[in-house]
This record gives sequence, C-alpha cells and structure tokens, in this order.
Amino acid sequence: MTIHMNLIDGEWVGDNLIPNINPSDTGDIVSEFTRATVAQAQAASEAALRAFPLWSHSSFVERHGILSQAASEIIARKEEIARLLSREQGKTLAEANAETVRTAQIFDYYAGEAMRLAGEVLPSPRPGVVIQVTREPVGVIGVITPWSFPLVIPAWKIAPALCYGNTVVFKPAELTPGSAWTLVDILHRAGLPHGVLNLIIGEGMVVGQAMIDHPDIHALTFAGSESIAERVAAASVRHGRKYKLAVGAKNPLVILDDADLDAAVGCAIESAFFSAGQCGTASSRLIVTENIHDRFVTAMAERLETLQVGHALDEATKIGPVVDEMQLNQSERYIAIGQEDGANLVCGGNRVSRETPGFYLQPALFTECSNSMRIARKEIFGPVAAVIRVRDYEEALAIANENTFNISAGICTTDISHANHFRRNAEAAMVMVNLPTAGADFHASFGARRESSVGPREQSRNAAEFYTRVKTAYTAI
Repeated sequence: MTIHMNLIDGEWVGDNLIPNINPSDTGDIVSEFTRATVAQAQAASEAALRAFPLWSHSSFVERHGILSQAASEIIARKEEIARLLSREQGKTLAEANAETVRTAQIFDYYAGEAMRLAGEVLPSPRPGVVIQVTREPVGVIGVITPWSFPLVIPAWKIAPALCYGNTVVFKPAELTPGSAWTLVDILHRAGLPHGVLNLIIGEGMVVGQAMIDHPDIHALTFAGSESIAERVAAASVRHGRKYKLAVGAKNPLVILDDADLDAAVGCAIESAFFSAGQCGTASSRLIVTENIHDRFVTAMAERLETLQVGHALDEATKIGPVVDEMQLNQSERYIAIGQEDGANLVCGGNRVSRETPGFYLQPALFTECSNSMRIARKEIFGPVAAVIRVRDYEEALAIANENTFNISAGICTTDISHANHFRRNAEAAMVMVNLPTAGADFHASFGARRESSVGPREQSRNAAEFYTRVKTAYTAI
C-alpha cells in the first residue's frame, strides 16, 4: 500500500493513516495518506519563510531547470499519473490523460518564463536620472486547491510561484492526495532546496485554517467554497496579505435557432457533463431559443441515453462517478429541488449500479426551467443541467448575464454578428463560440469575473500580477 506523507522542510513526515478511496470502486483503497496537524502546518510555513531569502535570489537558470525537469517527468509518466488521477478522483482516463498533459505544459511554460524575466528602463524628465521598474517575489505563498482538477489547478498556482522566486505551502483536497503528492514528489526530486515547497495534507478546518491564520504567509490563493473564501479574505485583510479567490460558477451556454444542431448538442454534452459536471467551467444553464428548443431537447435526451456511465478506467465509459457520497447526495438533493420547483426531469437523475460499488449517477436534464429556479442559480457541481427556453438572442444574452457567477460563457450559432456581439457583451471572463465552455489552454489567461473570483488572472504572463511585487528604482547617473 502506497503511503502519501507530508513534505515539510525537505522531510517526508506524518502518521495517522487515512484511506484514499476509489469512487469507481469503494472497495479499492488507492493509497493511504497522513493527515497533517496544526503544528505541522505552522512548521511548513516557518520552513517556507526560512527558505525564501536564498530561493528568491536563486538563478533563473536553476528555476528553469527544475521546472523543465518536472515537466519532462510528468510527460514521461503520464499514463501512470493519469491512472492514479482516475482512480482517486473518478474522471475518465481520457480526461485524466488530458489533465496530466496540460499539467506538464504549464510547468514547461513557466520554465520558459523563468528565462524571460525582465523589467523596464524608463527615461526621467530630470537630467541624469534613470528609472528601472522590476518585479520581485512576494514571499511565502499559501496554495489551497480543490479536488476537481487535482493536478492542473495546483500546477497553475505552484509553477508561477516558484518561477518568480516565491516559496510555497500547499494544501490539496483530502479526496485527491495521491495526485498532489506525486506533483510535489516530482518537484522535490527535481532539485528544489528544502523548504521551498511544502505539502500538508489535511482537513480544511484544521490545517487550512492554520494557513489562513499564519502571519508569515504573504499571499494566499484559494479555490473552493464561498464560506471558506470569506474566511480567507477576512484573515488576509487582517494580515495585510495578497489573496486570490475562486469560488464557483453557474455558467451559461446559449444555443440559437440557427445553430448546427449536432454541433450544439455535442457542445452542450461536453459543457454540462464533462468530468461528471464537477468543473468550474461547466455549463449547467443551457439557454435555448424557442424555434430550436424542442429539437435540441430531444437530441440531447437521445444522446445522453447512449453515454456509458461507469468505472473511470473502463475505456467505454464517457461519464465517471462523482467524487464521493457527499457529492452524490448533493446532486440528488438538487434533482429533487428542481422537481419541487416545477422543472421537468426529461431524463437521468438516478443512481446507477455497476459491477463495482461506486458513486454513479445518470446525467440529469431538466426542461421548463426559469432562471430564478434554484437549479439555475446554485452551483450543483454534478451532472445536472437546466434548459431555459427564451424567445430570441436578446433574451438569451440577458438571461446569460443575469447570474453573477460566470467564469465561462458559450454560444452556438452560425450567425457571425451574434457570435461577435456575444463575445463582446457576455459577462464572463472566458467566452467560447461553437465550443464547449469546459476547457482552456495552458498558455492563455484563465480566470473569472464578478462574484466568481477575487484577484488577478491565472496562467500566462498575467500570473506575475499576483506572484510578484513591482519595484521602481531611480538612479542618478
């Protein structure tokens, strides 16, 4: 049995073993992990603080080499890592492979960014004075990530933090400790000095809160629930630290009358049910104009009936299990709420039995929904989608923008004027035209707007806004 321990100041430590259960087969123990204590969380923060002076002045060549080596090892082991991810999180092997490759691409990208660190030299209106604008690392970065993308989300936070010379305390979700441990182990063996990257696996209310409260964490990036985000924000204001929050979404996908029906159904299936709907960019609001509505719903229901729900490692599986019993119960609760509020459950919504016991749920499709219903307002984070009928494009855009939790918004149309108007006017950080809303490329800016996010964007060169501070120096020459 593999044991995933905590990494503090270069040493693997921990006891109190907890089973890591496969959601596709609850009788399969993927591994065991050690739950960190408050004292260990504090020790990790102190180790990161001690390591910061040396790492912040390390050579860009050293940072490049470590990040590049990590990217190479992830690619070399992608089948093994993807299989682990599928076993502990439940996403299909194809989805896990894609996430593993994107993780490697992120580390490779920031390996390159380490070689491109630059500033500005500006003229001064004063004779004999030169102005230099440079970026410096912030300090100790606290990273708290969810289970939905246990490789990619840590990667797009940890890679730029290290690239720009920060040290890190990383707390992953307890439901996916193996993926987090593997990522940290790869970076550790790539040559990171002791204390630069520390891993603490544990309960959010215990070690997560210890990180939030620790005065020596200079910036904290968090993705998860609104309630914890509020605590992160309050403590960060108290400590005068930078913070970045990602707290959920209720993304829209608009289908217009002129859309290619087959393409629109394909976009909707992937947008709503990719990774069993457990995705921050999933579209659980399908906003459909009336002349295509009935044909779209019929085609969606027919396609959903053909999708295999099953074990994540089965190549025939298109939709894996949800991550655990709590998430399954939450999806079922919202399915009941939708029916109570008057929505029509067209298909799905039932638990599925397979050869192995797991958290299997048929994808649920509702019609006769309004944007005021709870299933159209609340993030369910499961395979549940609500179809909202509208008159025309103008009403579709208004409904799409009415919800303030939008990370990604999509439109399916063959009308270029509508596509361009939606791209300019959709209140979302990312817009997809004739593409699924779920999915983003490793080198492009990623983020959210309005109530879904606080702080600058992730990925690309935009990451420098969070992981560095600007210094302006004036020199007499």
